[in-house]
Amino acid sequence: MNDNINDSLAKRFRGFFPVIIDVETSGFDAKTNALLEIAAVTVEMNKHGFLQPKQSLFYATLPFEGAKLDPASLAFTGIIPDHPFRMAIDEKKALTELFSALKKEMKLAHCKRCVLVGHNAAFDLSFVAAACERNHIKSVFHPFTTFDTAALSALALGETVLATALERANLAFDNKQAHSALYDAERTAELFCFIVNRWQELGGWKEV
Repeated sequence: MNDNINDSLAKRFRGFFPVIIDVETSGFDAKTNALLEIAAVTVEMNKHGFLQPKQSLFYATLPFEGAKLDPASLAFTGIIPDHPFRMAIDEKKALTELFSALKKEMKLAHCKRCVLVGHNAAFDLSFVAAACERNHIKSVFHPFTTFDTAALSALALGETVLATALERANLAFDNKQAHSALYDAERTAELFCFIVNRWQELGGWKEV
């Protein structure tokens, strides 16, 4: 991919490098509940100037010591935290590897800062921030700016539920695979690209 295309990505989002993130957790409290899965999808501009998913990254993580595991949340996601087939790793190792990969992609795109893209993004950002604080890691993400696909979907599609928003955009969603961080992140990435590209097609943004 040539530099002009990479520059277009940087210019499109004011130097921000969008990274679609989805997490699965053992509850709703980022301070006390465990981060169990984290997935990330990066994006790129194709030769026609439209946004498309590029790379997917996924980590199953072990609950931190003392984490609260809410049975209802585990039943909802279907995650068994100590199941050996999860191949789960320490959250510090997962975040370190993830951030290293994202920094490389961000540099290739000529961007200055990662921005978290998520469906109800504040939830995902809160768990990433809490895990970083626990492990004394500097996050690659802007501390409070996010691109929330729930809000974008409300504007573009009149819907805030991920599955329904994808349906209205004529994008596939399989409820049987939902609540996997990787699957949800990849579907959210498709939705984000759809909305950004549709806005571009309607003439809503011109590169300067």
